Amino acid sequence: MPSCDASRVEELSAIVVECAYKLHVEAGPGLLESVYEVVLARMLEERGLRVRRQVPVPIKLMGMKFDEGFRADLILEDILLMELKSVENLAPVHAKQVLTYLRLLNLPLGLLINFGAATFKEGVKRIVNGPQSFVSSRLRVNQKGGEA
Repeated sequence: MPSCDASRVEELSAIVVECAYKLHVEAGPGLLESVYEVVLARMLEERGLRVRRQVPVPIKLMGMKFDEGFRADLILEDILLMELKSVENLAPVHAKQVLTYLRLLNLPLGLLINFGAATFKEGVKRIVNGPQSFVSSRLRVNQKGGEA
């Protein structure tokens, strides 16, 4: 896992949520996932951050390694994964997909962002890979009494 502290991951996740919220308000639902991806990536780059798009997620199983397994939509600063959707409702498999990517890439935190949701708050989920100090973050999305 790239060395990172919880405060840096939280700082980055707050920036992503801010940018994604602005994008959701401006563009609304209904565009293709690829449109949200390219625009969000550019917004983050304009903030001086390093963003990688469509990052290969290698699979290691039974002593074998396959580079062509999956592709993560966005990875920010090599420590925060973002998986974007543009669907009416997220399914449980979407969160499992993010957790799988986090485990395979050995990353601490992922954001599942659904631009197809009626409200931004409904469309954002934090997914934590293992016990991390930011599990009970001040940045709470999709939780009672939370902010975002």
